[in-house]
Amino acid sequence: MLDFIVTNLPIIVCIAAGLILLVIEMFTPGFGVFGLSGIASLTVSVVLVWGRAGALAGVGLLIVNIALITIMLSVALRSASVGRLSRSALILHEAERPEDGYLASSDLSAYIGKIGRTPTGLRPSGIAEFEGRRVDVVSNGPFILPGAEVIVETVEGSKIVVRETGKDA
Repeated sequence: MLDFIVTNLPIIVCIAAGLILLVIEMFTPGFGVFGLSGIASLTVSVVLVWGRAGALAGVGLLIVNIALITIMLSVALRSASVGRLSRSALILHEAERPEDGYLASSDLSAYIGKIGRTPTGLRPSGIAEFEGRRVDVVSNGPFILPGAEVIVETVEGSKIVVRETGKDA
């Protein structure tokens, strides 16, 4: 038995290291280095078995590795929903409600077509005033001097795009 373990030690080490690296990847945030290293280690173990014991043993180990990874992934997903991982800092538990001070960007589409003045120059961004309300705007390209009359062309989320009136679009 000891002779079998010593002979196959590289394969056993590759399988153990691969599984450990995959567990680390599942429970810690990262860039995938541990996961890719674990998959590479498991692949090396399959290649080593294939070379020593033949194709049938290599395919068998591949199936076992896939089954182990599937079991580990299901445990990690279950832990993420109801286990220890669900109580970790990786998952946002609080809602961002308006009564707590969180506000989404308001709908600015009502500004489309409105005419206003620029108290500051637009190079290409600056401030424009519409009906007594100052808002951040962006020109559609060219520099616009302070005091110029502008019209709102488009609104893209929270970005208001203007052009100087009397100039072609």
